[in-house]
Amino acid sequence: MNTTTFDLPRRHALQRRDALDWAFAALVLLGGGYAFSRYHASMNVYEQGILLCAMPAMIALGWFWKPLRWLSLAAGAATLVAIGLYGQHTDSYGADLAAGEQVFWLKYLLSSQSAILWMSLLFYMSTLFYWGGLFTGAGRNSAAEVVGSKLAWGGVFMALVGTLVRWYESHQIGPDIGHIPVSNLYEVFVLFCWLTTLFHLYYEQRFATRSLGAYVMLVVSGAVSFLLWYTLAREAQEIQPLVPALQSWWMKIHVPANFVGYGSFSLAAMVALAYLLKTAQSRALWIGLVAMPLGIVALILAVRFVANVDAATIAGLDGWALKIAGVAAFLAVAVALRGRLTRRLPDLVQLDDLMYKAIALGFAFFTIATILGAFWAAEAWGGYWSWDPKETWALIVWLNYAAWLHMRLMKGLRGMASAWWALVGLLVTTFAFLGVNMFLSGLHSYGTL
Repeated sequence: MNTTTFDLPRRHALQRRDALDWAFAALVLLGGGYAFSRYHASMNVYEQGILLCAMPAMIALGWFWKPLRWLSLAAGAATLVAIGLYGQHTDSYGADLAAGEQVFWLKYLLSSQSAILWMSLLFYMSTLFYWGGLFTGAGRNSAAEVVGSKLAWGGVFMALVGTLVRWYESHQIGPDIGHIPVSNLYEVFVLFCWLTTLFHLYYEQRFATRSLGAYVMLVVSGAVSFLLWYTLAREAQEIQPLVPALQSWWMKIHVPANFVGYGSFSLAAMVALAYLLKTAQSRALWIGLVAMPLGIVALILAVRFVANVDAATIAGLDGWALKIAGVAAFLAVAVALRGRLTRRLPDLVQLDDLMYKAIALGFAFFTIATILGAFWAAEAWGGYWSWDPKETWALIVWLNYAAWLHMRLMKGLRGMASAWWALVGLLVTTFAFLGVNMFLSGLHSYGTL
């Protein structure tokens, strides 16, 4: 057959690359090569393999979504500046981390804790501007929402800088202390915040609307609030040595894959909330969104007054009752103002499609993370599966979203039913993420609150 008779509009992927694409690829390869030449002696074979695989992955992501180029280059440059500032103050082992409280740019901007505090502020401000955009402007992108989007990008940038600098700082404390900062609740909440925001920013560009930012950034701001509370209550920002079970290269790939899933599921749940506010009847919203959390508050109070529990447990139950009551109050206001809050949202078909794409992405990565976790468990504890509470609830989360996808692809699940399911899925995921750490014990008890 004569192929010249066919129109071939798509050139080979490499032939479609322009000069900026190749310049970005060259910078990534140069940066990776520099890191390998300087630090390869401190890496085992697995870490070297991860670095070598990370370079083409970063190039591919930068080619796929161009804003990632500038984000990665800016975060890398800021991190190198921070490392240079630390390098001017050394002690017997390495960089003197006390410089983080003495050097102006480290103290107020580039040390890990300062950068993460800036991340928190920028995410809060982004949420406020996104919400302001729901009540102002016309069309699908108000001026306030544009500002909210830029602030969200700034928050992701500071989160990445804080994470990378914290990684460097951990290696300056002493031998065998340094580790990738995904080992405790403080570090993974930072990971959750910037990953969820970055997913939102991608879908914001993909669907050409910023009106969902008000909803998605709510869950990010909630995570930031927990992060700040956890920092004040437990001084969680302090870098600690890894417990033996976490001294594994599996952690470097298992935890990030898990949080791609958590971030995507959270984004899908907030899109589901927007969908329900846009389409559901008021009675269903009052029952589902307001009465249900109030019922949970009533259950907590019943346990608090009836069960024989200690003072610390009573204080914890009171705290959670207050938090959930606050969520119920917010949802009541949202239901009352649903007309104002939904008038500029995308149409229902687009919301439904976004919800599906987010859950599909999250399910794929959560499946990979669960498999990796089984291999890690076999190495650490001698068995692939032990029905530990964390493992059991991870399986429940996996089955929940597997059923959601099955019903959508096989049975055509759409509309309010899928939205309610996705929203309830956030509760299941939250308990697997936090509730197990708070109320249950097991092999993962090193992650307790």
